[in-house]
Amino acid sequence: MTLTAYHNVPIPSFMYGTAWKKEATTQLVQQAVTAGFTAIDTANQLIHYQEALVGEALVELAKQGVSRDRLFLQTKFTSVNGQDHRTPYDAQADLTTQVKQSFDSSLAHLHTDYVDSYVLHGPYGRRGLIEADWEVWAAIEALYTSGKTKMIGISNVTADQLTLLCARAAHKPMVVQNRCYAALGWDHEVRAICRTHNIIYQGFSLLTANGELFRDSEVRAMAVKYGMGLAQLVFRFAMQIGMLPLTGTTNPQHMREDLQSDQFTIAPEDLQRLEVIGM
Repeated sequence: MTLTAYHNVPIPSFMYGTAWKKEATTQLVQQAVTAGFTAIDTANQLIHYQEALVGEALVELAKQGVSRDRLFLQTKFTSVNGQDHRTPYDAQADLTTQVKQSFDSSLAHLHTDYVDSYVLHGPYGRRGLIEADWEVWAAIEALYTSGKTKMIGISNVTADQLTLLCARAAHKPMVVQNRCYAALGWDHEVRAICRTHNIIYQGFSLLTANGELFRDSEVRAMAVKYGMGLAQLVFRFAMQIGMLPLTGTTNPQHMREDLQSDQFTIAPEDLQRLEVIGM
């Protein structure tokens, strides 16, 4: 199953996230693809990701017959304020150069000559968009127009920032990736903007950011009603409200179970309840 943004490029409807996997990254990516995931999310940011180890997994998978064109690869440009001293670019260079160097480094890490989605890891500030954001976005747009990435997007963005970007950018984001809290209406403001502009909303930390949800008796009763686990219920809910969920599970059985989330349908009244249950 795939989703399609406004520019008609398909993206798998479920994605495996590789943050915080450290030296286990290679093995876990192989396990995720073996389980059935075809979309992998990473970033060129050594604090939280091991992008080069994702690349090692891809090399091993290619030997097993899983060719590059069967996988959707998404990675990110992370600004200096999101890096430690191990920047994948010259931290003293201009921002356009930083984006190009980071992107070229990602291609080398991932053993590929293109990525399917390239994402700005986050704006430079929490309010508005400053000159640095526009310079970086223009550099990312240039990668898109050159054909080196099939999609471009932004992560960790507020509704106001996304509204600004959609209004002024030459190319609007095709994907938005945010941490998603039930207590905040599952990021309903940003999701509404994405719906308006036909942008694919990717939700991460759906499980880890919502621990209280799993202790809710009503939610637990729903999982029993549908004969599914709590994680499957949340992922299916996300899919039905138009979200592309990410999972970062390290358990091969959970990988398989997560991929079964599309095998049932939550009734409209339960869907409406889940939309507001954490608020």
